[in-house]
Amino acid sequence: MDDTAVLARFDAQLREHLSPAERSGPVVRVTRELGGWDGVVWSDLTEETADAAIAAQVAHFTGLGRGFEWKTYAHDGPADLGERLRRAGFRAGTPETLMVAETATLSTEAALPPGITLHRATDEAGVRLMMRAHAAAFGTDPAALGAMVRAQLAASPELVDVLVALAGEDGEPVCAARMERYPGTDFAGLWGGGTAPGWRGRGIYRALVAARARIAAAHGVRHLQVDASEDSRPILRRLGFKAIGTTTPYRYGDGDGLDG
Repeated sequence: MDDTAVLARFDAQLREHLSPAERSGPVVRVTRELGGWDGVVWSDLTEETADAAIAAQVAHFTGLGRGFEWKTYAHDGPADLGERLRRAGFRAGTPETLMVAETATLSTEAALPPGITLHRATDEAGVRLMMRAHAAAFGTDPAALGAMVRAQLAASPELVDVLVALAGEDGEPVCAARMERYPGTDFAGLWGGGTAPGWRGRGIYRALVAARARIAAAHGVRHLQVDASEDSRPILRRLGFKAIGTTTPYRYGDGDGLDG
């Protein structure tokens, strides 16, 4: 895999020309009305234009009465973009590793541990299971994530795949993960995958990666992309993903983002 070429396609297809999104001068942003969350996904800034562009986005989202996220990548300009965002009142989140794999090279055998079954969430009951798994894994309020996934399932159910790992006869949700497919691009994004503490280390995360890789392969997706945490990065590396960059979220106003 040519890392430089893949990163360039990622920037072009999933950031600068992301659909649905809207352009605001040198910035591309997503809003909840477009089926996403409120945030900036791409920018083309210089030392001369950065501060004004940041101020314009702050004015836009605060005018809507919302906090928002500015999703930065290590190769974004200017070099001090993160510091400029902090000076403007943003809070830096935890950096993650941008990892990509060629779908054709990945295992698609979802070997689940004993007592675990997979449920595909397509309705409100499934979204609630996903939210319970998210809360158990991350310890954060899943309301914003639930609202976003509901909107995605309502608008384009054929493009989002939500899987929930259920434990035992009672079907306790212990892990949830989703895949978003982007028509006209080479990529699908893998999101979530956090596992409840008592169920970690049993291969559930790996199984959910394989299950989504199988779906991606069936749809002809060329590359899978993950924003990997420190916990998931070594697992993904063993599965065949390569690190091609880093990403750091900067949050302005209320809310803590989506935690995947």
